[in-house]
Amino acid sequence: MLPDYRVRQRDFLLEISRAMTAQLDLGEVLRLVLNASIVMLAGKMGIVALRDGNGFYRIRATIGIENERIPQLDHLLDEMVSLSDADADPEVLNTRLSKMAITLDRRLRQSLFLPLVIAGEPVGLLIVFRTYRMDATENDLQILQSFADQAAIAVHNAQLYARIDYERKRLAAILEYSADGVMILDAHLHIVGFNRALERMSGWLSQEALERNVDEVIVWKRVEKGDLRQALEEGWPFRTPATAPPEILYVEGDLLRRDGLTLSVGITYAPLLTADGHLSNIIANVRDITNFRQAQEMQNVFISTVSHELKTPVALIKGYAGTLNREDAAWDPQVIREGLTVIEDEADRLTELIENLLATSKLKAERMRLEMSDVRLDQLAAQVVERFRTQTQQHELVLNFPPDFPIIQGDETRLRQVLDNLVSNAIKYSPNGGMIEIGGGVDDETVTVFVRDQGVGIPEREQERLFERFYRVDDTLSRRTKGTGLGLYLARTIIEAHGGRIRVKSKPGQGSTFYFTLPQR
Repeated sequence: MLPDYRVRQRDFLLEISRAMTAQLDLGEVLRLVLNASIVMLAGKMGIVALRDGNGFYRIRATIGIENERIPQLDHLLDEMVSLSDADADPEVLNTRLSKMAITLDRRLRQSLFLPLVIAGEPVGLLIVFRTYRMDATENDLQILQSFADQAAIAVHNAQLYARIDYERKRLAAILEYSADGVMILDAHLHIVGFNRALERMSGWLSQEALERNVDEVIVWKRVEKGDLRQALEEGWPFRTPATAPPEILYVEGDLLRRDGLTLSVGITYAPLLTADGHLSNIIANVRDITNFRQAQEMQNVFISTVSHELKTPVALIKGYAGTLNREDAAWDPQVIREGLTVIEDEADRLTELIENLLATSKLKAERMRLEMSDVRLDQLAAQVVERFRTQTQQHELVLNFPPDFPIIQGDETRLRQVLDNLVSNAIKYSPNGGMIEIGGGVDDETVTVFVRDQGVGIPEREQERLFERFYRVDDTLSRRTKGTGLGLYLARTIIEAHGGRIRVKSKPGQGSTFYFTLPQR
């Protein structure tokens, strides 16, 4: 028969051990370990220190010790553990423990040191200080060692849980706040995960989408590529050899949102398999490809337009040159001059188009380089107007600059490109003629130049995109008017390279005014 106090001690140990191993919160585990140690050893003060990734021990829980003392105790722990690791004389180790006890309270008489070790690896240590000295019996040491082993397991489990919980929260945050939509399906294609981005894309709230079949939420108005149901029926994702990683599935098309609108999306489905090779989940990454499709469509229109723009002048040049070169005809000088004029005009048109294409290509590859010099924008505008007056009989081109318009620093060739483009557009988009005014204004730090027409105007919804590469307003006149959608893009790039800004004010049927503002210096 065990004495009563030994029975109570054993029962207490079992009770504390169960409580520790059932608890997964690290802070709570440390509190239980320390409280139990203080009670069992009749201690006055105690500390629990855990080993960090660098091998240093840092205090994580205390009883009876003020927080401001912890940095000093951490330093003493480093000294003591280095001695312990080097198999120092136990007397030296006891001396260090005594020094730590005296630092805390001169009334402390004994320090008990319990390493927390699991699978041969140290995870921490426990030190209990008491106000009296008493030698521990062999039975006491066995019970304490058993307690230390249980405490080490509890701390280790709590640390593993804390790391797993951190990774879980980190992954959840990544999925929740991803710019792409993320959806998680179970093996029966029911939705078990649905992030915020997908809420915005689909029009479904997460709580409403969860547990529904994927076909209720992901409804296609038009599918261009891939089909999840069909792929599953055909053996996806088990069509590859067992040793190969599971293949992903890509589906693309127009998603019918819950509000009836459509959105172009591409969905990548990735299977998640269990250890025995069964389908557990499907992770779907949903990406909005509307802008990509628009850019692709704009590029296709651009290629078609450029092809047409190149063919027309080449055909005219070839036609007039062939006609003038006929040996069986005798042309009078006026016909020859008219033919050569057409050839020259079409060659100029080809040159302008090629220069725009080259400039755009160069802008994609590197930042625009400017050749800076003194520029008189009012005189530059006068030269542009003089040249365009010979190209139109329907329009009245008017200059409106204040006297003594200041000289600025700029690239004259590039700024001429901007004015050429704005005046050319004003003529093209004023099919009924009217006045085109080119003028300017000055304030203390900037100069502003404007080109105003009385043309068809631009809808407000189109104005923000006017300066994008390849973009053209989608209306009947634009479809009839030649152009590549590069001119205003180049104009914006040139003005911004000068540290300026370009903008437009327009209303349909009331003409348009394009402004650009540049710093005087």
